[in-house]
Amino acid sequence: MKSKLKPTDLFETLLTTTFQSGPAAAASLLADEMRREEKYPELFEALKMLHRIELGLTAVHTELSGSHASTQEESISPELQDQLDKKLLGACTEVGTALMRQGKLQEGWMYLRAVGDRQATAEAMRDVPVNQDNLDTVLGLLVHEAIDVARGTKLSLEMRGTCNTITMMDSVVSMRGRVDQQAAVGTLVEHVHAELLSSLKADIVSREKCDATSSVHSSTSLEVLLSTRPTLLRDGTYHLDTTHLASTVRFARILDNQHQLRLSADMAQYGRQLHSQYQYPSEEPFADLYPMSLAMFRALLGEHVDEALKIFLQKAESLDPQEHGTVAIETYADLLTRVGRPAEAMQFLIKKMPRGMRPFGIAPSLLELAVASNDFQPMLNQAKERGDLVGYAAALLQSVTLLEAKSAPPV
Repeated sequence: MKSKLKPTDLFETLLTTTFQSGPAAAASLLADEMRREEKYPELFEALKMLHRIELGLTAVHTELSGSHASTQEESISPELQDQLDKKLLGACTEVGTALMRQGKLQEGWMYLRAVGDRQATAEAMRDVPVNQDNLDTVLGLLVHEAIDVARGTKLSLEMRGTCNTITMMDSVVSMRGRVDQQAAVGTLVEHVHAELLSSLKADIVSREKCDATSSVHSSTSLEVLLSTRPTLLRDGTYHLDTTHLASTVRFARILDNQHQLRLSADMAQYGRQLHSQYQYPSEEPFADLYPMSLAMFRALLGEHVDEALKIFLQKAESLDPQEHGTVAIETYADLLTRVGRPAEAMQFLIKKMPRGMRPFGIAPSLLELAVASNDFQPMLNQAKERGDLVGYAAALLQSVTLLEAKSAPPV
């Protein structure tokens, strides 16, 4: 390790290096010193100077005006600007990661946001101890900024509990993209199922005085445990806050992971056996929360698919969009897509979606369905019929460019 230079020595060394070895060497020396002293914002400034010098620019960008206009720095060509930007992104990664590992999370994210590398940010944050003092900041980055939504959800469950986590899911995760939603909801489903299963087992063991060899201890299914105890929940007994269960089942409808869907179906089966006072009403087409959710989960698991489609089709055709919006229509189209029938989903949306009504975004777009079914003609026909020039162009150009991409030789 290099010995620490005194400030006066550093000034002299910088001066000497500049004239003996050049500005780039001096800027590199300054960057090394800032790294050693762990002065990371100053390191970023040093790297900016170094990278500009490396590209043949002045060390610092200045914008002069008035009588000094003749000395104003030349404008940078797009090619040179691109090279500088790439170098500066590298500097942002180094500085942001180092600040994160120092526990300066907000400061580190200020640099890393520009890079957009959430995986590197998540890895840097793993080294930071999480406590109640920094929990708000950690969750803000992991969940609100979508750096690692699954880990943020897990931390929230561990340190804030299920109730606060569900509140967070409603207010934040629902506004994120599908991948982030599934990461958070999958974590919640696994946690709540494990909590419910543990509580149910404890109750059965207490009631039946089971010994350690009982099959109760090894069971992983709520449904199996209740199948031989059909009256256990009829008197109003429950093993988890029933509002938490209802919220978790509601969230779980966006999942595709088979294991998590299996857990969700298990919880819905438990929920439908609860006393009527805990059968909370929900919005259509899931007014009967647990039976309808269970039908969807099973269909997504490849079970009773035609039966589920029939139920959701009936909802889509019978519920008035003026009263309920287009949720039932979109839910049926979404289910069709997820069970492998995107062409039917596209035809149904074209036929049933009321003109002028804004969709909720539950179902894939017509363009996504056209790609999935490899059939753009229905969308082209609809767009032309409705005078939608942009929609027509999107379908036309996407079909042509996809075809060209498939026929292009591998790079």
